[in-house]
Amino acid sequence: MIRRTSAIVACAAALTLVLPPTASAAEATPVATGLDIPWGLTFLPDSSALFTQRDTGQIMSLKDGQVTEVQRIEDSQPTDGEGGLMGLAASPNFASDQTVFIFYSTVEDNRIAKVRLGEAPQPILTGIAKNQYHNGGRLAFGPDGMLYATTGDAQDPDSSQDVNSLNGKILRMTPEGAPAPGNPFGDSLVYSMGHRNPQGLAWDGAGRLFSAELGQNTWDEVNRIEGGKNYGWPVCEGQCGDAQFVDPLVTWPTAEASPSGLAIHQGAVYVAALRGQRLWQIPLNDDGTLGQPTALFQGEFGRLRTVLPAPDGTLWVTTSNQDNNGVPSPDDDRILSVTF
Repeated sequence: MIRRTSAIVACAAALTLVLPPTASAAEATPVATGLDIPWGLTFLPDSSALFTQRDTGQIMSLKDGQVTEVQRIEDSQPTDGEGGLMGLAASPNFASDQTVFIFYSTVEDNRIAKVRLGEAPQPILTGIAKNQYHNGGRLAFGPDGMLYATTGDAQDPDSSQDVNSLNGKILRMTPEGAPAPGNPFGDSLVYSMGHRNPQGLAWDGAGRLFSAELGQNTWDEVNRIEGGKNYGWPVCEGQCGDAQFVDPLVTWPTAEASPSGLAIHQGAVYVAALRGQRLWQIPLNDDGTLGQPTALFQGEFGRLRTVLPAPDGTLWVTTSNQDNNGVPSPDDDRILSVTF
């Protein structure tokens, strides 16, 4: 299998390269320390942040440098692996409805719920299979106002190729949990399939969706996601070269990435690497192709989980060193603010 480190390059005359900030100028400053596996992260209209702590089941607030508990999700259940309280996305109408959306594990399943802060979660989707590993868990609202969710294969690879299964997919739904209008498989939540354990979601200025996905033993991926497409798992890991499946734009050996969060910021795609312990910066071209990745902060902050543009123009990154695979420093876990 051939390693693919960049997208196929079009004719130079037709391709405009948007240069990202200079990697050598990147600096990271802690904005919060002493956290417990911060996973989901979202910003509110007042520029404060909310984040989840995976194993404690807490939604936390970070405002003016102060971290406080907002509430605990009582039925959130860690899986002694990768499950627990994971994805978090503020409602597009948060200023009026005070509602966030969460993706979490219970004793029975993985599920998505809406939460008016301070009140009990109201599930909008239940029955997503869970396991110790491969739970997916990312939530994000798209430019179309629909809620997108990543689900892992829950250690059942065949589910990724079963269009009737919620696992190994990227789902697209209304804020009430119904299949979004225009979904490619009829009255189904499934938007794309053939995923192993996708965790990163972000859109560029042209509305193109990109996702980061953890591979098995060989290749991790960044994919451009299109409705109705099949991304190959478990038939393919990395580049497949089969017309039935969509090949990734970028791949890495798993030791260099094991990617979780993905963000688009100032002309580049940023991917947070867990096992790889670095932040990947990838130039984003105006045609949606990607350039050569550059590693930032390699080994400096340990495992990196989530990356998200902040209202002040910086890039926030969370560490994940308190989990089973990390070696925490005295300040871990942390949320870092990255400037260029």
